[in-house]
Amino acid sequence: MYVCGLVIPVPEDKLEAYRAWAQNSAAFFREYGCLEIVECLEDFVPDGVHTDFRKAVAAAAGEKIVFSWQIWPDKESLNIAEEKMHQDPRMESAGNPPFDAKRLILGCFSPIVVSGRD
Repeated sequence: MYVCGLVIPVPEDKLEAYRAWAQNSAAFFREYGCLEIVECLEDFVPDGVHTDFRKAVAAAAGEKIVFSWQIWPDKESLNIAEEKMHQDPRMESAGNPPFDAKRLILGCFSPIVVSGRD
């Protein structure tokens, strides 16, 4: 298992556009071997003293935080899929995401503890 996680500031007035974009992206990633994709819209995101989700992505007033993760079989599967996806002409036709991609946080992780999954 290999996990790719994102924190994304999405303008409130573009949440439906984001949902559609995310659904299309999920289908695309699944086609290339992603096992699971979860997109979560903030429900409780408190302001921190030193840092928090909003500060991390320089969220502006009127932006909501989306927390997303993808589960891949392993790192090699993700790397192979990334290479193939970037050669797929559908990547170009997907259009610009409905958020400022320069401010998203992306990270990939190897799990050290997994509980509750088969």
